[in-house]
Amino acid sequence: MFTGIIEEMGQVESLMQHGDSARLTIKARTVMSDLKTGESVSVNGACMTAIDLSATGFSCDVSPESLSLTNLGTLKIGDQINLERAMRMNDRLGGHMVSGHVEGLGRITEKFTRENAVIMSLEVPPGVLKYCVPKGSITLDGVSMTINQLSEKKVSICIIPHTAEMTTLGFKNVGDDVNLESDLIGRYVERLLQGGAPSPYTV
Repeated sequence: MFTGIIEEMGQVESLMQHGDSARLTIKARTVMSDLKTGESVSVNGACMTAIDLSATGFSCDVSPESLSLTNLGTLKIGDQINLERAMRMNDRLGGHMVSGHVEGLGRITEKFTRENAVIMSLEVPPGVLKYCVPKGSITLDGVSMTINQLSEKKVSICIIPHTAEMTTLGFKNVGDDVNLESDLIGRYVERLLQGGAPSPYTV
């Protein structure tokens, strides 16, 4: 479980694809301070298992499911990525409850500056949009964000200067894809109201 508060931007050292899976190696500093082999790390919002730890970073195996649902497979050497270690139960929950299970990709359709903030609009798949509410939470590439406006196909968020500086959202552009995770609580509430009926993500 994560909070959506990014600890640092790591850098892609290598991405080696093997058929429908891949091995991703990441340069990092802050998250390495107490990271152990087998622990979870949010990589652009996708929960990955850290392996092959070194003084300068770690690797993770990206499954076919993760490659098909996230933007991890499109990363290039040198790209910056958002990183967050799993939350401790005694920490402050600065963002919201983030599982690290990416549900799909959103595409940036608009980005502009208003005073000290950056306004970004994204086209969101219906399966994610159904759980979005105004002033509710959504995770974009692992970053916990508040939904400012909501339409039939899009959400709009406001990026403050700190978030723009500390995460990849600051230099994402129109046409870029971001990993999406809707509010976990909303999904649980829907399933309970349906009496435990299978969700659209069940295979």
